[in-house]
Amino acid sequence: MRVIEPQVEILDEINGEEMLRKIERAGRVCYKSEERITPDSAKAFIRNILKSGHESVIEHEKISVRIICDRGVTHEIVRHRMASYSQESTRYCNYSKDKFGNELTFIKPCFWEEGSEEYRKWAQAMQMIEDTYNEMIAMGAKPQEARSILPNSLKTEIIVTMDMREWRHFFKLRTAERAHPQMREVAYMLLEEMREKVEVLFEDI
Repeated sequence: MRVIEPQVEILDEINGEEMLRKIERAGRVCYKSEERITPDSAKAFIRNILKSGHESVIEHEKISVRIICDRGVTHEIVRHRMASYSQESTRYCNYSKDKFGNELTFIKPCFWEEGSEEYRKWAQAMQMIEDTYNEMIAMGAKPQEARSILPNSLKTEIIVTMDMREWRHFFKLRTAERAHPQMREVAYMLLEEMREKVEVLFEDI
């Protein structure tokens, strides 16, 4: 049994300045104000369109990311309709095989400290699930059958592609105080990286 922290990775090579220039070129068509484009006009223009709620303009750009998290978190991620997803499949992945280290990998719950009684109980349950999963596979069960006992804590990988408007929507919902702690944990990690790449699109979140 392996326990890891969640991880995020932006898959695109992002030139933030070029992304903003493309959005500005598209947006200024709406107002026929292309003549006002200058080498440093994009940020101010985009701040204004975001402030006015004209967010359809930022749909012209998108970003793809890899998220490693537990399956419970991905159940929330895929509720965002305006996106594309490719996720690790428990139907076809046989975790008892060498390529997976002959073990299940789980995501460490951010709300329990290692050494606490809650964490100990959780780890005990995960170990029991791994043992039972491997026993079922050894008895001849197919991965798509044995997966019925796999928990939300199971590590999964998902590739997510959203346009910039949907990323803003995603972060507004998933960093909110009412969001699930593990969902918030992943969303904040990703938001920090996005801000580094294209700050003006996320500085108000």
